[in-house]
Amino acid sequence: MTAAGTEDTASAGQAVPAVQVVPGGRGEDDWRRLDRRTVAVTALVTAGVAAGGAVPAFLGLAGAMAVWQACAFVLAGAVALIAGAAAVDHVRWRRTRYRIGPERAELHTGLLLVKRRSLPRERIRSVDLTAHPLLRVLGLVKVRMGTGEHTGGDSTLELDPVTRAEGERLRRELLDRTLARADGTPADGELAALDPAWIRYAPVSFVAPLLGGAAAGAVLQVSDWFGAQREVIDWIGDRFRDTPLVWTVLVLVAAAAAAGVVGALGLWVEMWWNYRLEREPGGTLRVRRGLLTARSLSIEERRLRGVELVEPLGARLCGAARVDAIATGLTQDEEDQHADHRALLPAVPRALAHDVAARVLREAPAATDTRLPAHPLTGQPLPALPLTARPLTAHPRAARTRRLRRAVGAALAPALLLAVLAVAAGLDVLAYAAAGCALLLTPVAVAFALDAYRALGHGISGGYLLTRSGTVRRATVALQRGGVIGWTVRQSWLQRRAGLVTLTATTAAGAGAYHVHDADGSEALRFAADAVPELLEPFLQR
Repeated sequence: MTAAGTEDTASAGQAVPAVQVVPGGRGEDDWRRLDRRTVAVTALVTAGVAAGGAVPAFLGLAGAMAVWQACAFVLAGAVALIAGAAAVDHVRWRRTRYRIGPERAELHTGLLLVKRRSLPRERIRSVDLTAHPLLRVLGLVKVRMGTGEHTGGDSTLELDPVTRAEGERLRRELLDRTLARADGTPADGELAALDPAWIRYAPVSFVAPLLGGAAAGAVLQVSDWFGAQREVIDWIGDRFRDTPLVWTVLVLVAAAAAAGVVGALGLWVEMWWNYRLEREPGGTLRVRRGLLTARSLSIEERRLRGVELVEPLGARLCGAARVDAIATGLTQDEEDQHADHRALLPAVPRALAHDVAARVLREAPAATDTRLPAHPLTGQPLPALPLTARPLTAHPRAARTRRLRRAVGAALAPALLLAVLAVAAGLDVLAYAAAGCALLLTPVAVAFALDAYRALGHGISGGYLLTRSGTVRRATVALQRGGVIGWTVRQSWLQRRAGLVTLTATTAAGAGAYHVHDADGSEALRFAADAVPELLEPFLQR
């Protein structure tokens, strides 16, 4: 037995108590089955996989035997693969039962090895619904119930698939925990909805160059499957035979960048189409999004410990930011890398991101400015000073010196290496390359270091502590003071000479630790003592 749930196993030869499947009701024997169309879904998905593998298999066999024989072998293999997958899934469907009782959610499955697993209902923190295109056509969804603990399969139960109505019923039943609101704040409503104009921020994400490189690699890989990689390389070489090397490189980079932009736009549409962020009755934040694969992710507000406003470099240069949740029990789905449970808002205009972050935390703005544009949902002026945009305490100049020293050192390291090689080999071209690296990289490094210093800051606002840092990925964290369970004060030898410390707030939510980098030693300790009274006080000397 684990803290998250229980799992018992029994061999096929042992007697297993029979279960009674009741279509409705909530009695002790209220066991339900998965939707029987799961067998058809498995067969169709396997057929698609078989079709994808049939082409290279046929081309490989056609060279060693007659065409009709190659077709017969490929067809027989595809039929056997589809029939085997459907049979296995039929057995899984026949042997799978689930029940949502008053205290526990239970799942029994298995043939040779029978598994009985259960989760306490009060510990279930997320009920997420996903449906790829085939499931959506059939009106089915996959339900994933989790406690958020890092204990592998013991912390989740997965029902794959059930009807969409059954999935919604399970989500409402398991997450409906009424929250008492003493201040009369409404408990439900739409916080944000898709604006197609947000897609303009997709090409400036870090995903675009990665997808461009992946596209170039995919061309070479696919051509290699068909034995045509040399022809593809020769064709590209013929196109640039009379073109200078520099222009050839620039054209190829531009082509890869264009492919990356197209891929980033397509990925954004798949991830964020039909997006809505809502606060539902009972205190649950619900994010719905996805074009082909529909996703419904739920976060209980009682598990929410704050938000993180993230500004990647490209989005920040365009005045955009996204919002992530800091909550307990949020883990990445290894089977679906696009189902990031932390993402509450994609990259949007920075003012709107600040406003949505404040509304998620139910934090009233300090002031309003009628000169700002109206909110697209409420029509009210956007807050001038939402929580994540309030002024922070600046860090001492010694922190700037540290960043300049590290940035210049990193920029000059390759130049120094090239210079050493030039002296050792006696090659003037390496000396010119070293000088070029120093002249090009040093100003860029200095600019990044100064930008990183300007980003540093920390402060306290109401029930939250705030910290900001980063340049390539700037992040502003608003963390509940009550969610801090410990402090770590770290000081290197160089920091000690400069009077700086790095303060780390430890929490059970989100990343688990949030840093205040290179703050003044005395100021950082006062900040920690004021943010969470009595936690650090026994270790301080006033």
